[in-house]
Amino acid sequence: MTSAAAPAARPSGRRELWLRVASGVVLGAGVLAALVYGGWPFAGIWLAAGIVGFAEWMVMSRTEPREVLIALGAATLGALLLCQRGGAPTPACLAVLLLGAAACATVARTGRGRFRAFVGVLGAAAIAAVPVALRDDPAIGLVGPAWMFAVVWSTDIAAYFAGRKIGGPKLMPRVSPNKTWSGALGGLVGAVAAGTLVPVVADLAGMTLPSAASLPVVAGVSALASVLSQAGDLIESGLKRHYGVKDSGKIIPGHGGVMDRLDGFFAVAVLAALYLALRGGGLIA
Repeated sequence: MTSAAAPAARPSGRRELWLRVASGVVLGAGVLAALVYGGWPFAGIWLAAGIVGFAEWMVMSRTEPREVLIALGAATLGALLLCQRGGAPTPACLAVLLLGAAACATVARTGRGRFRAFVGVLGAAAIAAVPVALRDDPAIGLVGPAWMFAVVWSTDIAAYFAGRKIGGPKLMPRVSPNKTWSGALGGLVGAVAAGTLVPVVADLAGMTLPSAASLPVVAGVSALASVLSQAGDLIESGLKRHYGVKDSGKIIPGHGGVMDRLDGFFAVAVLAALYLALRGGGLIA
């Protein structure tokens, strides 16, 4: 009975892989179509991602009262996007975000809950607002988000296949038993290649690029972004282990929740937010 049961698990794994691929293709195609179109369709996708990600975090971390916190978080992110896309000054948008985060922290019932709610709103804002800020910037346009997608997606894909084909020592077995050093290096190489290709293609297509987007700079930033993306993945894996859950949610077939899908993207969004802050302050072009 044991030998007969073993092969039966393989089709299930194969179906799971194809489910992941199919849902990933559908999501990727939708996001890219919205990226090209821009405007509120693109902003709406990221607003929804930020709200769902924040809700998953409140549920996973058992922060109460979760329904009230989720509603407050959603209202904060919505107000932030309205402020941002309405052309309000950056300090006003930051004030909206911090006031909303402070309101969530005030409502949460425990000290740790207040911290989780406050940080959760800020993290969700990075997901909801940064890709939109890049897309709406005339000097960056769709090239900025496209670079983010290229780096994060290529890191995931290259790391998966390099880890499977090469194997070797584990990266952080206590946090994520399946990740290897070979996978991490493969993801890094893939991200540099894909990230550097984006401005090349954009330049050939006649798109405007930031003056700082020389190929050596883009390659270096792509490498840093890949490392941050993988670190974000590991941090989320550690959080799930801490709270005793397999996935952050079940909204994406084959992938789990929004946090599971955007853990690496969040880390790169923080890097992009730093770029926007430095650029807004005139420190970089």
